[in-house]
Amino acid sequence: MASRSIKSLLVAVFTIFSLSFSGNLFAQHEEEHGLSEHAPEKQEGFNAKNVIFSHIMDAHEFHFVDYKGSDGAVHPVTIPLPVLLYSPQKGFSSFMSSAFEHGHKEVDGYKLVEGKIIPTEAGVKVYDLSLTRNVVQMILALALLVWLMISVAKTYSTGQGVTSAPKGKQNLVEVLVTFVRDEVARPNLRHKANKYLPYLLTVFFFILINNIIGLVPGTANVTGNIAFTVVLGLISFLVIMFSSNSHYWGHIFNPPGVPGFVKPILVLVEFLSVFIKPFALIIRLFANMVAGHIIIICLISLIFIFAQIKPALGFAASPVSIAFTVFIYFIEVLVAFLQAFIFTVLTAVFIGQAFEGEHHPGDHHPLPDDAVIV
Repeated sequence: MASRSIKSLLVAVFTIFSLSFSGNLFAQHEEEHGLSEHAPEKQEGFNAKNVIFSHIMDAHEFHFVDYKGSDGAVHPVTIPLPVLLYSPQKGFSSFMSSAFEHGHKEVDGYKLVEGKIIPTEAGVKVYDLSLTRNVVQMILALALLVWLMISVAKTYSTGQGVTSAPKGKQNLVEVLVTFVRDEVARPNLRHKANKYLPYLLTVFFFILINNIIGLVPGTANVTGNIAFTVVLGLISFLVIMFSSNSHYWGHIFNPPGVPGFVKPILVLVEFLSVFIKPFALIIRLFANMVAGHIIIICLISLIFIFAQIKPALGFAASPVSIAFTVFIYFIEVLVAFLQAFIFTVLTAVFIGQAFEGEHHPGDHHPLPDDAVIV
């Protein structure tokens, strides 16, 4: 009975969030197209594409919700972020993003157009070094990760969790650390598991924290940014390359037991696979995290698409749209953990392949007594 009440409460809370977010979308649509009671002649159709891309792309502010004031104008509720610009012609400029007034005002010869800062003068080149919402959120995620690990380590130093059962966040972290160690590092890295475990844990927790924060309304979808996943993929690529040995490269450029006429094709395929592996890490994380956010926004946008046809259709579609949105949202929570695990386990697999051929006494793991060989 209690669990049913909790589920009902969660659904109610998320329904309220969905409705408020829907209002945010419609208000944003009004602002973008100049739709208001003062300008009815400029009405256009609801542009779901603009809404979707404005949500998943980076920005110079955290945008939470829009509301219509007593003057009839739409006022956004945002947290402005620092804008840092460098131009070889004009030097450095710094100010808060709120100075742009959401693209309606020019500042120091720059203007904000569709989320990008461009110079108003011809021939001026600008380098945007601003702290965008993706950058700020990554810094916050890093600070949260450091605080979490240091606080858990201090708890262990007091003896709690060693002589007694762990509690609170210590219990949660210990479960995840043990899982990564026993199910990811040891099976794939064998005798070198402890060497690579710090890196695997850092990648796992950093991706997981960013995935979970990205599900909070108004935050950025950091792991759905291709630049973020590219950097993670490049770091994993470097770790894989520095872990490789002569046996690994020998199998790539001179595959054993392969007919001579097949070797040129196989060598090309194996060499390309060296770069395809990190590329797969990059695209898998990026695509999965973007897809979930797009689906949620599309489902909510259906309410306004149907409402354009007939207002009654918009009201009729709302329960179905919200129900599917709640379902996808809970799926996204699962995906947040799943994608952190997949990125970590594939990284461990690729690192293990890089030093294949090294045999040590501890590499052999006998089968348990109840194992069944098929």
